[in-house]
Amino acid sequence: MAIAVIDTNVLVGLLDNRDKWHDTAVAIRDVLQKADAKIVYFDCVVNEVISVLARRANEQKRSEEIEDLIDNLVRLIPLSDINWISEHIRRLYDQVVGLVRSSTGTLNFHDALIALTCREQNVSVLISFDRDFDQLDWITRTDNAEEIAALLL
Repeated sequence: MAIAVIDTNVLVGLLDNRDKWHDTAVAIRDVLQKADAKIVYFDCVVNEVISVLARRANEQKRSEEIEDLIDNLVRLIPLSDINWISEHIRRLYDQVVGLVRSSTGTLNFHDALIALTCREQNVSVLISFDRDFDQLDWITRTDNAEEIAALLL
């Protein structure tokens, strides 16, 4: 079974139909379902999605939508489906900071944690709109539904 990690921006695009990536995120979801891929949701991604949705709803004066957006997230990713990696921050801290430094800051703390965890867990596919991951040789970042199908089917 193919395994893929989903990044924050893809989940936000999927959940927020006003997001510029919404249509692409829906196409990605459809391909993942067709491939019967195992989708990995890291806790740091889920908490970042909640923060982005809340901030965006308030900034765009649509705070009345936040409850539905979060409900949709919780339905999409139940607690039992979250891969808890934050507990490894203490152990990985030096490596995370080192990766942020070596990327000259193009990878933020969470991105570096995600990348290092993918490497540790032998996950080679990351679905993200963030091209900063492209500098890493141990992960294939993609945001293209056809490419995802080729990688996972």
